[in-house]
Amino acid sequence: MANLKDLKTRIQSVKNTRKITKAMQMVAAAKLRRAQESAEAARPYAERLNAVLANLAQGADDNAPRLLRGSGANQVHLLIVATSERGLCGGFNSSIAKLARVHIAELQAHGKTVKMVTVGKKGRDQLKREFSDLMIEHVDMSEVKKLGYTHAADIAKDVLARFDASEFDIATIFYSRFKNVAEQIPTAQQLIPAKFEATEAAAVTYDYEPDEDEILADLLPRSVATQIFTALLENGASEQGARMSAMDNATRNAGDMIDKLTIQYNRSRQAAITNELIEIISGAEAL
Repeated sequence: MANLKDLKTRIQSVKNTRKITKAMQMVAAAKLRRAQESAEAARPYAERLNAVLANLAQGADDNAPRLLRGSGANQVHLLIVATSERGLCGGFNSSIAKLARVHIAELQAHGKTVKMVTVGKKGRDQLKREFSDLMIEHVDMSEVKKLGYTHAADIAKDVLARFDASEFDIATIFYSRFKNVAEQIPTAQQLIPAKFEATEAAAVTYDYEPDEDEILADLLPRSVATQIFTALLENGASEQGARMSAMDNATRNAGDMIDKLTIQYNRSRQAAITNELIEIISGAEAL
């Protein structure tokens, strides 16, 4: 039978843990609201920019910018894996790392060369066990209090410089797209060469001034930064949603454990009282 003092100590410990997980759930809920608003506010701009570039890309010729045409090869792939700096958010980081891991395996199976840039500590920690030799850069976001476009622009500047230096042929970013609190979708999105989804707006014919190639040359680098920024915003909302769900589950599990331990404590206490009564009655009868 478990010692009553040990059970009481364990119950108190679980109650303290429940207080912490409940507080973390409430903090994540507050952060989620702001992160979700930021992610949703960025979507219309990204979608409209995609529509404009899709329209321009339809009329592009062989003189189109290299970001649209690509390097002409498909040998070296740069993977940008964006995760969080902190844990305690369920399977958020693991699902992104898993998608990247599958993509790396497929590329290597076809004889491709893979290079990796990690954004966020947790993804780097998970992937470096297997792919430390592929990592060429890490972006530390631990000091970032509020994510801004400048953070994405700095990452895009480094990626574009590497592309101009012919260090890779194709760049893909991995992140988690926010759907709701219960569901975040791991996503792989190609950045370079640029790929644009056809829309109804893209089918409309416009006359551009200056010419289309010049506009493309100006907008394509901005599009790379915008896509990275949108991915980071989606990641931020997904992280808080996953953490809120994880802490809610932890709080519920702590409550269930407290109930079970309390029942065990009461049974042990009742058994101890019963034994004492038996000893008293036996002693009285012996007299």
